[in-house]
This record gives sequence, C-alpha cells and structure tokens, in this order.
Amino acid sequence: MQDASNAAPHSPDGGDADENTGPQIGDPASIHVIVGTSRARVVLSGEIDAEVSSELGDAISDAEASGLPVEIDAHHVTFMDSSGVAFLARLASRSPHTVRILRAPPTVRFLLEVTRIGELLEIVDDDPGVDLDITSAQH
Repeated sequence: MQDASNAAPHSPDGGDADENTGPQIGDPASIHVIVGTSRARVVLSGEIDAEVSSELGDAISDAEASGLPVEIDAHHVTFMDSSGVAFLARLASRSPHTVRILRAPPTVRFLLEVTRIGELLEIVDDDPGVDLDITSAQH
C-alpha cells in the first residue's frame, strides 16, 4: 500500500519526479482515517475497489468509533467501483451526522449522481482543513 511515508518517486535522471502530475488511474489504493477534535476524516486515494473492501470496513469502524461527524476526502480517487459506493452508502446510512464528501473528482460525482447516493451526502467542493489535535489510523 502506498502512503505519504513512502519516498517520493524519482525521475530517470535521478531528480524528483514532477509533483504536479497528481494521482493516475492504476495507482494503488490508500485509506487513512484521521480523528480530530471536531470530526473524523477518511482520506481515500487511488483505486477504490473490491480489493480494499476490508480496509473500507475498518475505516467505517474507526470513523464511527470516534462518535464525530465524518468527512471523506476523495480528491485523489482515480477509480471507484460498487465497493466504494457501498462504503459511502453504508457510512451515510449508519452515521447520526450528515457525511460530507470533500473535493470529489468527476468520476466519483458521476457515481454519486447515478446511484443517487449523493442525496444522502453533503458534497463540498473545498477543503475546510483538518483539526490540529489529531490521532490517526492507517488502513
């Protein structure tokens, strides 16, 4: 699993690769839960599919255990299948608070519209930031 603790990719000439390339289709999935003082954030990136179903389940458990409102940072999701949609639907239906989706890319927005799961969520185009007093779990 790739996450922020891995070294930055290098270009063939030995320098750092262009940091502005962003996530690409085929990038491995990364799922992190950050619990702050006022909300829990699940950060998703890469391909969110059936291969990460158990990690998505763990993320739901961690987010729910916090008892805080949950937000999903989907900015770096490159692909999502029905497993990701089911994750969002399960989280939205079980949370006592409205779940927020932050910076959803077009592929995620399309799935939320087609499945009508977006009606259960608050979709936000910007990122309000994460609380500074946090504990973190990685999946």
